[in-house]
Amino acid sequence: MIDSMKGITEPPLDELLEHVDNKYQLVIFASRRARQINDYYADLHDGAIYENVGPLVDSAVDDKPLSIALQEINQNKLEMKPITAVQDAGDDLDFGINFDEFDDAAGAEETAE
Repeated sequence: MIDSMKGITEPPLDELLEHVDNKYQLVIFASRRARQINDYYADLHDGAIYENVGPLVDSAVDDKPLSIALQEINQNKLEMKPITAVQDAGDDLDFGINFDEFDDAAGAEETAE
């Protein structure tokens, strides 16, 4: 049978929680890093290896990106930094959405009726 079936139980959750403030930060931190690792492997397949950072710990081919991310967090290979506000609190946030396009489309539908 399989000798070393660690999966999500290694590293232990209690050890991981020592590196973050709460379990929600751990989930977001690990999932973002797992996506980066997954993108790295996809880019590696495509030949563009310089866009993402690969695993920072020793890993086997069959290790899942989330397990690798949790091991990196536990071994202090990653540092979580808070997101700083780019704009002043009084400014409206801009998410890159042009609401005028939605208004124009809604106006076109109303005139068509």
